Amino acid sequence: MSIPVLEIVPFGGWNHCIRLTNGIIDVLVTTEVGPRVIWLGFRDAPNLLFSAAADLGQTGGDEWRIYGGHRFWVAPEDPVLTYCPDNEVVDWEYDDAALLLTQRPDGLTGWQKRLTLEMDPTHAQIRVTHELTNVGEQSLVGAPWALTAYSAGGLAVVPHELRQPHPEALLPARPVVLWPYTNMADPRWTWGRRAIGLRQYGGSQTPQKVGARNSTGWVAHWLGDTVMVKTTDVERQCAYPDMGCTTELFANEEMLEVETLGPLTRVEPGKSVRHVECWSLIHMQSVPSDLGWKEQVDVLSELPGAPLSLKD
Repeated sequence: MSIPVLEIVPFGGWNHCIRLTNGIIDVLVTTEVGPRVIWLGFRDAPNLLFSAAADLGQTGGDEWRIYGGHRFWVAPEDPVLTYCPDNEVVDWEYDDAALLLTQRPDGLTGWQKRLTLEMDPTHAQIRVTHELTNVGEQSLVGAPWALTAYSAGGLAVVPHELRQPHPEALLPARPVVLWPYTNMADPRWTWGRRAIGLRQYGGSQTPQKVGARNSTGWVAHWLGDTVMVKTTDVERQCAYPDMGCTTELFANEEMLEVETLGPLTRVEPGKSVRHVECWSLIHMQSVPSDLGWKEQVDVLSELPGAPLSLKD
């Protein structure tokens, strides 16, 4: 079994990014800021992830920058604490199995973030662990929040819970959470029988967002001929941020974000909490390119539930 290869490469004006590849897929992470997973896709295929052109190559300063790609936040969202800048050098190490990227304590939130990437040597799969450590002197309450920002033109889908007939099913299946700016009549939404879909296209549309307590554990994104499935464990008895959301979708005129969250947890000084996502990339060339959005939602909603084990 071959070991994924690591190399140091320039990207977007940064001189020290890390490319990890198994010959099937490539992933690129920043070390001069972030960490951000700034590039992801099949080898010799386009980048699936959004890049903020004005932020590429930037370092330092007191202003938070999105940069693009996959990032690691702490929920619930706060206008100050969530947007604490991550513009400094990231510590990293690689042991031929896992790439560890550790953000230095920011001095404001009391949290330290670590991102660990483990690439399967023979499949288009990556296990991504988001670890929050309380480096302060007081207990902290928060939830790991994993946000993947995709390039324009994609479709994201959150599957519904298992359908059951009335009157056998009398209790609600799950909450669906709306934001004050959510417009359910916006044509970017598909409120389907099997899933909720949100598509992205350019222009000056207002942002859209929805969240759900998604006990299926998976959410998918389709761009071009590639589908990326993210799977997570959902702790059924735990409290989650944002009125119980485990999965959230967000779109604006530039990108589409697919987000998963861990449980809200009280973390004592020196202790940590983790949230694991498993990413699987799937070629979808066999699906007709002229499918309508509703038909695409149906295709995605039938994808298998858990392509990767989430267990240690």
